[in-house]
Amino acid sequence: MNKAVIALVAVCLVAGAVGLGVWRDRHARALPPGIARGNGRLEATEIDVGAKYGGRITDVLVYEGDDVAPGQPLVRIDTSEEQAQLQNIDAELRRARESLDYAGHMLRVARHDLELAQKIFRRSSRLVEQAAVSAEKLDHDRAELSNAVARLDAAQSRIGEAEAGIDAVAAERRRLESVVREGVLLAPKEARVLYKLSEPGEVLPKGGKALTLVDLNDVYMILYLGEAEAGQAAIGGEARIVLDALPELPLPARLVFVSPKAQFTPKQVETSSERQKLMFRLKAQVDPEFLRAHRGLVKPGMPGVAYVKLSPEASWPPLPQ
Repeated sequence: MNKAVIALVAVCLVAGAVGLGVWRDRHARALPPGIARGNGRLEATEIDVGAKYGGRITDVLVYEGDDVAPGQPLVRIDTSEEQAQLQNIDAELRRARESLDYAGHMLRVARHDLELAQKIFRRSSRLVEQAAVSAEKLDHDRAELSNAVARLDAAQSRIGEAEAGIDAVAAERRRLESVVREGVLLAPKEARVLYKLSEPGEVLPKGGKALTLVDLNDVYMILYLGEAEAGQAAIGGEARIVLDALPELPLPARLVFVSPKAQFTPKQVETSSERQKLMFRLKAQVDPEFLRAHRGLVKPGMPGVAYVKLSPEASWPPLPQ
């Protein structure tokens, strides 16, 4: 076979492939009644793992791409200073409780003294009427009664101060325990490490991000439909996503969002003429059980087509061959 024949065969193959692609594209656009479609890419919810209190990182326990389980330690922050303070706080708490015990004892004494002063004053009041005691003795007993009342008030105040002291020390203990506990950053849910943003030795500020996780159980595709189609789409409606890389494996999905407001189609969607139209944004979320069964296949960023049922009686189009 000479070079001219080979070239002719190659041109025919390329033309045939282009023609087949055009036919498939036209075939894909000829959808059954009650079915709409939109192009997009898979996305997943991202979770930033940050420091509640800040501090110097001692360990980063995961790498990018690692799968993590709920509650799994991801990052450790140095809390040695707070741990040392916790050892001292217990001694302060004991002293505060001892102060409360002493204040309680003084309150009991003050109540006893007040009861005694009241009895003496009542007795003196009766006796002065009988001229059995002098008026000076009555004045003295009245003064002792006033002093006993003042001592009782002071004892009650010391009780409040001691209780406030215990509350303050206990609150500081809870704060230190929280700092120590929050010094280990845990995975909030089943996810995969997307970005490692910090390294051991770095100081994270309060609220600083250490890692970004991606929730592979919350994967979705954003698509755009015109007014006529979006008006028939309902939240909870059935959908499925056919990825370019996995045309034989449709992803079951549900509509979880239908925008109530039209917008111009974003630049990356469809062609320039399509972007001039006002469209409605929809979100099709992939079934989490399906994602768990195909964890290694479905990845955020994969392009594809989302098909949406506008009517429960509609039939799905055939899969691409």
